[in-house]
Parts: sequence; C-alpha cells; structure tokens
Amino acid sequence: MITLAVDCMGGDHGPLVTLEACRRFVMHQPQARLLLVGHPDQLDFQHSRVEVVPALEVVEMHDPVELALRRKKDSSMRVCVELVKSGRAQAAVSAGNTGALMAISRYVLKTLDGIDRPAIAGQFPNARGGGTTMLDMGANVDCTPDHLLQFAVMGSALVSVMQGTASPSVGLLNIGEEDIKGGENIKKTGELLRSAAKSGDLNFYGNVEGNDIFLGTTDLVVCDGFVGNVALKAIEGLAGMMSGFLRESFTASIFTKIAGIISYPILNAFKHKMDHRRYNGAALLGLRGLVFKSHGSADALAFENALRRAYDAALNDLTRQVQERLAHAAPLLSASAPSKDLA
Repeated sequence: MITLAVDCMGGDHGPLVTLEACRRFVMHQPQARLLLVGHPDQLDFQHSRVEVVPALEVVEMHDPVELALRRKKDSSMRVCVELVKSGRAQAAVSAGNTGALMAISRYVLKTLDGIDRPAIAGQFPNARGGGTTMLDMGANVDCTPDHLLQFAVMGSALVSVMQGTASPSVGLLNIGEEDIKGGENIKKTGELLRSAAKSGDLNFYGNVEGNDIFLGTTDLVVCDGFVGNVALKAIEGLAGMMSGFLRESFTASIFTKIAGIISYPILNAFKHKMDHRRYNGAALLGLRGLVFKSHGSADALAFENALRRAYDAALNDLTRQVQERLAHAAPLLSASAPSKDLA
C-alpha cells in the first residue's frame, strides 16, 4: 500500500480540482492511500483509504519564497512535505507555488549525497508515441557543467524507473549536434557526459537540438532551467492554440466549418498527443524523499496524472534508484569537484 500526501489547497483552483482528482485516483488505484492536507472545512471526502490531515495555512501562488518557508509553517504544502520526511507518506504532490515547493522540500528533506541542486524533471510528448523526459524545467536558471552532470545521472534513474528503460539515452540540448557547437559551459558539460559514458554511468547520445525533444531522439534531454521552462511554456501554448483552433472551426464560416470537419480527426488526434495534461507531474529530483509538482492551472485529469506519476515513483522506490546511480557515479562526480550551493 503506497501512501501519498496531497496538498489539496495549492494551485489556481485548490480543492475544486484536487478533490475530484483524488476521487478518481483512489477509485482506480486500490493499492493507494491518500492523506489530504488542508483546511478540514474544505475537504469533504469520505473513503476508507483517505484521511484528512489539517493544515490551516495556504501558500499562495504569488507568495515570496521567504514567506512560504519561514512564516507559513502550518501550510498545506509544508505539512505535505513533512509527512514524507516522517515516513507517513512515500511521496507528496502539490500544484502550488513552484519556488516555494522547491525551497520547502529542500529545507525539510535535504539533498542526497553528491547533489548540489535539486532539479525539476518533466515530460514532453514525442513523435514516437511516448514522452521525452527533460530537466531542469525551471528550478535552476544558471547551471554549471557539474550540475548538468548530476541532472543527467538523476534523470537516467527517473526514466529507468518510470519507463522501464534499463539504459536510457541522454542528450545534451545545444544549438547543433557537433561537439564544437555551443558555449564553453555546454562544451565542458559534453566532456563530462562523455566521460560518464566511458565509465558506464550514462548512455550518452551526444548533443541534441530543440526539435529532437519532440522527435524522441533520446529518452532524456539535459539543459538548464531557463531553457527547460521556455520549452515547457511553448508546448503548453501550442496545445492551447490547437484547442482554440478546433473550437473556432465550428463557429466560423461554412467553408471553414467544412474544412474543420474534414480535418477534425487528424487535428484532434494531434491535440490529444500534444495534450500536456497527459504528462503532468514533474519530479523534484535530488531530495531525500519524493515530491511531485503539478502544473498550477491543472484540471482534475492533469492532477490525477500527477498523482499517478508520484504513485509509480514510490512503488518503484525512485529515491533508492537515484541513490544507487549516484553512488556508482560518485568517483566522476567527485572528480568534477562541484562547489556547494547553499542558496
């Protein structure tokens, strides 16, 4: 039985979405228990495998990290993460403020040995019908080659666990495939990843470009958080544009309606494949416990998928898998001599 702690108050919609997602999830997953964290008056939920855990404060989407971390110690987000630390839950899920969730998780759970900065790892749909995992998705804007090496090792463990791929291929996002392309930071990262491939710590494919993310050229793509977050927002925007186009096709002129009807099956299939809700639920990797971040504007379907990803990660003991990969790569990580980031 896997227990998930759910921040029911976080995100743009709070209990309106999270409770419906929890109802769907617990109905379809008989081996799961849920700890619903939030204000008891707003969490009307009766189920034998569901328990309400009171938390009287809420981290708002606009709250500064310092406020969420230092002053709101009884927030639903903070209590969720503390349930993981205490062992009552195997994973926490929140749609709340990303910066606050990362700060709280890092403060409460601490980082794994060999990791300077936790990273956010999410998925994008690809042409092969699966998902391309990418990190970092926004937690770390400025990354050294050492950080990117750590991301690659952790991301490989994530893909292995979540997709059952024993030796996932790793691509380094760059402006070209050639080793001579990119700035010095990227070139140095490429050298480290090639060394990791020689020592058997990674299955490094080489440099990849933006289109390779959606082609599914590699199982994993490594980049800094600035680039990763831009890619995330771009795919969400594309999915939204497709939804708008499909709606407008049936409210325009007769010729546009006819064209829309003819092309609807193809466009609808494309929309489904590109629907970011199917891939909702980003892992905060590098912590001594499992935390998953749902998109703030997630609907019930998207939040349910975040719960599913957290459940699968806990079921397959993702934290242990990451630790084992880090232990194997310890000589290489030590040789790269990362400076501890205490921010």
